[in-house]
Amino acid sequence: MKKIQMVDLGSQYHRLKSEIDQAISSVLESCAFINGPEVKIFQQELESYLNIKHVIPCANGTDALQIAMMAYDFQPEDEVITADFTFIATAEVIALLKLRPVLVDVDPEYFTLDPEQVRKAITPKTKAIVPVHLFGQCADMKPLLEIAQEHNLIVIEDVAQALGANHNGFENPLKAGAIGDIGCTSFFPSKNLGCYGDGGAIFTQDDNIAAKIRMIVNHGQSKQYYHDSIGVNSRLDSIQAAILKVKLKYLDDFNEKRNIVANFYNQQFANQPKVITPKTAPYSTHVYHQYTMQIVGADRWKLREFLSERNIPSMIYYPVPLHLQKAYLDARYQLGDFPITEKLCETVLSLPISTEMDMEQLTYITNSVNEFLA
Repeated sequence: MKKIQMVDLGSQYHRLKSEIDQAISSVLESCAFINGPEVKIFQQELESYLNIKHVIPCANGTDALQIAMMAYDFQPEDEVITADFTFIATAEVIALLKLRPVLVDVDPEYFTLDPEQVRKAITPKTKAIVPVHLFGQCADMKPLLEIAQEHNLIVIEDVAQALGANHNGFENPLKAGAIGDIGCTSFFPSKNLGCYGDGGAIFTQDDNIAAKIRMIVNHGQSKQYYHDSIGVNSRLDSIQAAILKVKLKYLDDFNEKRNIVANFYNQQFANQPKVITPKTAPYSTHVYHQYTMQIVGADRWKLREFLSERNIPSMIYYPVPLHLQKAYLDARYQLGDFPITEKLCETVLSLPISTEMDMEQLTYITNSVNEFLA
């Protein structure tokens, strides 16, 4: 049996090897390593895929979130609402900009931002909402946009885990990242659309915000050596853009293959009372960046050890809520304030999922899980 990995990047590369090698070779021959033509072409093709006016590539997903917030000129102590159950980068950039992260609990079924909790958290200092499209499906954007409109708030989508997902809650389906005022993503290698290093991008329909972001990512300049605003140095290099250009053609196919894996897992655990399989929200498609189930009535850590002994990797995304992380301890929040998030952190377990998994691997994984839980 082929070695099981959380994400099998090697097999995916070998499937696309000729195209990717040619794309990299083209950049090496041109020596246009920074802002070469591949960056512009990839940007345009991603704009077309998302049906959005502006894609601005940058160095990574964390930069994308930070730059998005810089573009709106938030002031120190302005409040930004986001989910307690997410990767640290979502709150990290808020704190780095001297803004105030306001954490709220998530929906117990879909693990994304709970709109009613968001409504309760709004104060006169609130400036923005950052919904996280977690594990591969969209947050409940329609009520979040209505809340934002009522209170004149900016909506910044964190789409790092759900590129390619569709939100079907509007008159016409919208792609994750093209729903709010601005979208941010990561092209980290393990993402559904991943490069072979770091990379990210920012999306918007707003011409003025797009122009401002283009200055920010380039040291605050629109003309070389004339700096109109405080900026950063955050670029997607040409080799990574060339790789992403190849892989973008296959993104929907990648996501379909991930759904096949997830559906198999769901079927094999359907009658297992100690597993709660992930649910897909009625308003969203799911692209399964992670297959994250919950383990109830069993020791999750011992299950991980059992799987590891059988050479089956697994991960816990995430073991500690943001409000209990040492770097983000805040007198406003105590243990017990976010019961859904705290329960998820105690029960979630993610199994391997990627585009290259075969039936032998999947059967071995599910049989092993069921054997331990029997």
